Amino acid sequence: MAPLIRLEGLTKRFGETVAADDVTLDILEGELFGLLGASGSGKTTLLRLLGGFETPTAGRVLIDGVDVTALPPYERPTNMVFQSYALFPHMTVAANIAFGLKQARMPKPEADARVEEVMELVKLTELGKRKPSELSGGQRQRVALARALVLRPKVLLLDEPLSALDKKLREHTQFELMRLQRELGITFVIVTHDQDEAMAMCSRIAVMDMGKVIETGTPRAIYERPQCRFVADFIGGANIIDAEPVGPSRVRLPALGVECAVTDSLPAKGWVALRPERISLSHEAPAGGPWPAGQVEAVAFHGDFQLYRVRMDGGVELRVAASNVPGDPKPGERAFLSWPADAPVALSR
Repeated sequence: MAPLIRLEGLTKRFGETVAADDVTLDILEGELFGLLGASGSGKTTLLRLLGGFETPTAGRVLIDGVDVTALPPYERPTNMVFQSYALFPHMTVAANIAFGLKQARMPKPEADARVEEVMELVKLTELGKRKPSELSGGQRQRVALARALVLRPKVLLLDEPLSALDKKLREHTQFELMRLQRELGITFVIVTHDQDEAMAMCSRIAVMDMGKVIETGTPRAIYERPQCRFVADFIGGANIIDAEPVGPSRVRLPALGVECAVTDSLPAKGWVALRPERISLSHEAPAGGPWPAGQVEAVAFHGDFQLYRVRMDGGVELRVAASNVPGDPKPGERAFLSWPADAPVALSR
């Protein structure tokens, strides 16, 4: 299946700074695709290159097989929802949404019908006569979304669209965006620094750092089977432990003084990633050991689970996420750590 979007060797330099570094990436039609990374990773620059708001230093942007690298934003089959929403304060909600259609000289009856349709889709029908100053943050976000959707682009670009919303509204809006994307079948490309947001919403994610795409995959694949140390640590914060190969799919963890099975063979010295929620704590050594032991240094209550910091006998500190169970180890007590055979993920880079 040919990708709807293809970025080929895309590079963008600002003086000595390389904001996008030889990025090659395919995005399929109908995907809700996420560009995830910390501040300065290059994700917003990549989105702006895709939308035509920046000109690449090198490389090409193809959409539906057409090279659009030299085209301005208004000639591309894309539309963008900016982080600031960029609404016209003097216009009503309906006028804001209709602005692009007016610029395109669409006949008024057809434009009015299109505006009414998209307002109903994003649940703004009752707010058409209000000004942006009379709306909540979530409502303004929906106006910006409707203004982009009314032009029926092949690709909708969203730059940190939920960053200004509080936690509860952000979660609600995530589901609304997912619903809209499914109903419309439009390809969404969303930029976010929020790992939980990307994991919850996106069908695939590209993790970025220093202008490069480090790894691409489904949220489950990236979380459960990361391919490198950076991604394992960035997504969900795994425990990263030095490892030495001792046989096929088996390693020694010098800092813990134990051997264990791993998902894949490690060709040379590397690391093992252990997710906090895959580790169990117990007062007594479980069967099937030997298992490493240490002292519980701190416990943080998170409602349905507790996060432990355990200083192991070898000196390293590990994080363990466990359900609240009476009799769990307390700060200052010793505890044994254990995990399923498929929990440690071998990392060679």
